[in-house]
Amino acid sequence: MPVAAPHIVSDVMTAPAVVVGPDTPFKEIVCVMARRHVSAVPVVSGDGRVAGVVSEADLLPKEEFRCHEAAGSGRARRGPEPVKAEGRTAQEVMTAPAITVGADRTLAQAARLMAAHHVKRLPVIDDAGRLCGVVSRGDLLKVFLRRDEDIEEEVRRTVVSYLFPRHAHAIHVSVLNGVVTLRGPVHDTSLVWVAERLVGGLEGVVGVESRLRGEGPCTGPSRSRGDGRRGT
Repeated sequence: MPVAAPHIVSDVMTAPAVVVGPDTPFKEIVCVMARRHVSAVPVVSGDGRVAGVVSEADLLPKEEFRCHEAAGSGRARRGPEPVKAEGRTAQEVMTAPAITVGADRTLAQAARLMAAHHVKRLPVIDDAGRLCGVVSRGDLLKVFLRRDEDIEEEVRRTVVSYLFPRHAHAIHVSVLNGVVTLRGPVHDTSLVWVAERLVGGLEGVVGVESRLRGEGPCTGPSRSRGDGRRGT
């Protein structure tokens, strides 16, 4: 079946990425993040490999430490955070090793990685392990900007014409805000759930409503399924 390949990370990542070096001063990191409107930056070594990541969470201990010191509290000197609070360069405050994702990974794989590690963005690396971009949660949602017309065309071409060649001309496909509705007669109702799964797996599909029915006079309409959401 000529199903289009799923989008991969390199399709949606931001490149070139905003980066800092291991020796970048603390204040310059803050300035870079504020100027480029990002909440984290990869720390890249001279050979282009990712040494770590500096996020807002890595920078905030310095302010917390300062407030505790001003208040005369000794709590700020306990635990690992004071080490970062006293850091002056990216290498001293970064989180390492960095959680990275390959440029050829699918968007679903990137989303699972973000969820598992509770991060909002991932440095993207090539086959040699060098940084080639950054992918964020917002980037992963770009597939849902796909036009309804494009989704409809793909449903007809890759699902309807393949599963129901005898009735492809009689099956009506409509898409509204990413929700695909299928209507019409089919020769084999056992394939309806297959159609639902395949359509739900296409890029940009938010949900699937099935109104497909058997071509016999005694068969009723197939089950409808409004919750065709894709997991990412």
